[in-house]
Amino acid sequence: MSISLSSLILLPVWVSMAQIQQGGPDEKEKTTALKDLLSRIDLDELMKKDEPPLDFPDTLEGFEYAFNEKGQLRHIKTGEPFVFNYQEDLHRWNQKRYEALGEIITKYVYELLEKDCNLKKISIPEGYGVIVLNPNENYIEVEKPKIHVQSSSESSDEPAEKRERKDKVSKETKKRRDFYEKYRNPQREKEMMQLYIRENGSPEEHAVYVWDHFIAQSAAENVFFVAHSYGGLAFVELMIQREADVKSKVTAVALTDSVHNVWHQEAGKTIREWMRENCCNWVSSSEPLDTSVESMLPDCPRVSAGTDRHELTSWKSFPSIFKFFTEASEAKTSSLKPALTRRSHRIKHEEL
Repeated sequence: MSISLSSLILLPVWVSMAQIQQGGPDEKEKTTALKDLLSRIDLDELMKKDEPPLDFPDTLEGFEYAFNEKGQLRHIKTGEPFVFNYQEDLHRWNQKRYEALGEIITKYVYELLEKDCNLKKISIPEGYGVIVLNPNENYIEVEKPKIHVQSSSESSDEPAEKRERKDKVSKETKKRRDFYEKYRNPQREKEMMQLYIRENGSPEEHAVYVWDHFIAQSAAENVFFVAHSYGGLAFVELMIQREADVKSKVTAVALTDSVHNVWHQEAGKTIREWMRENCCNWVSSSEPLDTSVESMLPDCPRVSAGTDRHELTSWKSFPSIFKFFTEASEAKTSSLKPALTRRSHRIKHEEL
């Protein structure tokens, strides 16, 4: 039977402590000294002495793992899934091994995305940290609980035999009805209900929640938004509810084919003015990228995203968006107020 190092150390100490507590006042000094000794013992350091070296392979083959045809990680020899507890009673070593393998798998996934999916890996410039919001997931679907309705026969004074016959007929009738429903509508085998996520029951609520709990509390000095389609509407709603906070923390906002409407959303004058100076909307258009596009709304400039396909506006305009962010950041750093002509293609909305 194997005994962990912590057991070997702590068990005698526990016995000694029990013996000391039986002594008189003179034993208090020994207790204090013993506690001081225990406080100086670094169990992590002691456990390291029994660890194998933290020298791990740098390939999947070195770990003797590979992905099968189903994309599952399996041991080359045994065919078993990954085992975390490779070394018994050495949690720290097993964790380091797990992390080393994880780094290899990360690189492997990147290679698959580039080779099999024809994607190109591009590092985000200027040391950006990224938060990806999920405003479309506002509820989960669960099966409706079946409510048992007490039949009249259950509460009646009828003889048990008669009630049983009625219940049998009722169950047969329900069975036939359910069979008919499945035949008529085979997709509807379960009654589902929607449970809305607390404080995230809509895209607008989600944006405010993420702002309050993550973005507003971050140490970032320059916050940038990229908001696509309905995300633009959610951002305007965020500004309406947290105007002062957004203005103090957000440096620039890139909208891509946004469906916001400052009139319908009743955005105030100060919000519209801030958007004119700090936002730009790359919209679907057959014109070349960054070509000015007229707008009937008095908010932010509109330019072409270089594509007339709504779903591609973000991807197509990314080079221009990061240039826009860089200019905004430099203007803020140099304490220069961003002007309406910060980008040569911008138009003066006062002239519209």
